[in-house]
Amino acid sequence: MQPSELVMNPKQVFLSVLLFGVAGLLLFMYLQVCIEEQHPGRVEKRREQRATSGWEPVNYLQSTPRIMTREKIQEHITNQNPKSHMLKDPKDKLENLLNSKRPTRVFTETNHSQGEAPALGRNPGSPTIQLIEKQQGTKILFRKFSETNWSVDIRPLNKSLVTDSRWKRIDATQEKRRSFLQEFCKKYGGVSRPQSHVFHMVSRIYVEDKHKILYCEVPKAGCSNWKRILMVLNGLAPSAYNISHDAVHYGKHLKKLDSFDLKGIYSRLNTYTKAVFVRDPMERLVSAFRDKFEHPNSYYHPVFGKAIIKKYRPNACEEALNNGSGVKFKEFIHYLLDSHRPVGMDIHWEKVSKLCYPCLIHYDFVGKFETLEEDANYFLQLIGAPKELKFPNFKDRHSSDKRTNAQVVGQYLKDLTRTERQLIYDFYYLDYLMFNYTTPFL
Repeated sequence: MQPSELVMNPKQVFLSVLLFGVAGLLLFMYLQVCIEEQHPGRVEKRREQRATSGWEPVNYLQSTPRIMTREKIQEHITNQNPKSHMLKDPKDKLENLLNSKRPTRVFTETNHSQGEAPALGRNPGSPTIQLIEKQQGTKILFRKFSETNWSVDIRPLNKSLVTDSRWKRIDATQEKRRSFLQEFCKKYGGVSRPQSHVFHMVSRIYVEDKHKILYCEVPKAGCSNWKRILMVLNGLAPSAYNISHDAVHYGKHLKKLDSFDLKGIYSRLNTYTKAVFVRDPMERLVSAFRDKFEHPNSYYHPVFGKAIIKKYRPNACEEALNNGSGVKFKEFIHYLLDSHRPVGMDIHWEKVSKLCYPCLIHYDFVGKFETLEEDANYFLQLIGAPKELKFPNFKDRHSSDKRTNAQVVGQYLKDLTRTERQLIYDFYYLDYLMFNYTTPFL
């Protein structure tokens, strides 16, 4: 054979490369399926990290009109969740749920009468049959969950344990708040089923099974002392005054609703008393800034502070760039309103509408930081807590600092332009509307 005959012509080379490419692609797809079947936890973990990262920015630099149309408000509510949580098809949204590790755990015990495994004449204990059983169990619960009635009607509170007449005024206020939120969601919500990943939607809700309580955590609205109360109710401590800040926030003593499977989430949402405590958005924002940026902090300074100073402070000194300390309120606001934030959002200044989803999860009790102590103690009466248990009124940290109130907020807002103040209001517009807070003087 002559050497010239060994040389392939261009057409043969192209076909050979194409065949190798197709074969490689098919091999990759096959290996990907095998990995997902053998290690579903890793795949879900990556998926959940993307879904809950909150890093995708939203453009709030364009000023929103003070009076929004009904359609615009409805759009805000139905799109409470970040875009990364959204799927195009409603069925896909819930199917995505059921591919996760946590729902799969409960589906190991499957009703064989509904499955096809015995009819196949194969070993019931084989991995293939177990996978089929899990998928069938998943489909059953998926169908039940998708048929859930996500109505905006709220059930009446059980007041049989409240015997003292001094709670009448607080009860009347509570009923007004509940009714206001209910009517707001009926008018503007237009939501019949959740538009977000359910595990993300309930990720801020703490569970106390003994007294059947679900508490949605809103940072800077009394959440530290509320967690102390939940720990006492759960029998983890004799008194709320004996629990340290670190034990509350880093001890992991309390369960969250997203730690349960879909069946556990579904049953608790429908039978437990659900509570949320909120705060005037401007006060909450300023309180978060003071707490995280005006005191030494080993997390917020290097993670948020350095990024904020680097992007929003011209000619920043080397020391500030290295340690992230000394962030100014105006710089913090520029970060908050930036559609291309250098670092993602944080729960301490995230909107309540995206922490607790109040038009999707219908809370039985709506407390406010402005009347925190009396609201909390009334709630403890409603759920039958021990009579000696009272809501603590001490400041969790930086006790020597003055509490953030309207006067303190005014001092911080003075450093901002009118446009910046308006944009903050626009950013928290939905929280102002949902919880009937007075529009701030801008």
